[in-house]
Amino acid sequence: MPADNPNPSPASAHLTSRSLLTPTINAWRFYLDDQGVSPHTIKAFISDLNLLAAYLPPDRALGEISTADLNHFLDWLQNGRGVPCSPKSLARRITSIKAFFRWLHQFGVLLLDPAEKVPQRTVISPLPVVLTPEETQLFLETADRHRRGVKPDARPFALAHLLLSTGIKKGECLALSPNHIELESPSGPFVFVRYASPQNRYKERKIPLPESWIEAYQEYQSQYALGERLFPWSQRRLEYILEDLSLEAGLEKHVSFDMCRWTCALNDWRSGMEHDRIRQKLGVSKIQWREIGMKLERLAAD
Repeated sequence: MPADNPNPSPASAHLTSRSLLTPTINAWRFYLDDQGVSPHTIKAFISDLNLLAAYLPPDRALGEISTADLNHFLDWLQNGRGVPCSPKSLARRITSIKAFFRWLHQFGVLLLDPAEKVPQRTVISPLPVVLTPEETQLFLETADRHRRGVKPDARPFALAHLLLSTGIKKGECLALSPNHIELESPSGPFVFVRYASPQNRYKERKIPLPESWIEAYQEYQSQYALGERLFPWSQRRLEYILEDLSLEAGLEKHVSFDMCRWTCALNDWRSGMEHDRIRQKLGVSKIQWREIGMKLERLAAD
């Protein structure tokens, strides 16, 4: 019988230990969507759980699924399915299973969580390439020279300094509008990273802007007709600007949006910024932060 639960989730309210797996997976999908979880994450979770549903007998009730069943399923993924299952995919599928059964246990559908004792397997992908402090300074000095040339151009510095100061993603940068830059806030200037889709509202955040960027931004505004977009050029054109600065600075590394993001996060880590503040600044979930935090710790040690 399900445990008593005075505050059930609307998605789980009609579920019991006798419910079948497939309709329960659908209920979980609605729950995740209501919680504002990324559509990409939901798609991956549901795909993983559908594999489990296809593996178990169709009439197996939730309360009859054991830890042994889950371990046998994971062994089948690796050795019996006939389809390659990389360590990273396996780790994600374990995470999906654990999150699903934790939800059922949390909202009283199951008395015991069969996935609790399934060993988690953490796989960390290769460390990202970052700029050293010396390379960062050289890169910004190169961008700054464009501001002070015969034909002053503040665009390279405005782009490079913004990315290295805020750690925003490529897509977030492309979506920025001049209205997202607030210079008159009593708490100091900031950029407001916003999302059009309600499902991504949890990623929205306000990131402080350094005074050194403000001056360049005002020059940049006077030089370009910005309209609705802060950087009204294609993604590829902005990538070329970063690559050209890399070559001009004599760097062996080809600076990218992602390299700037990781460099910003590492600089914040080394400066002693509280780790949860770094996570919030990057706009990532606590689950995503586990791997990101481990990588930053390794990068800082190096």
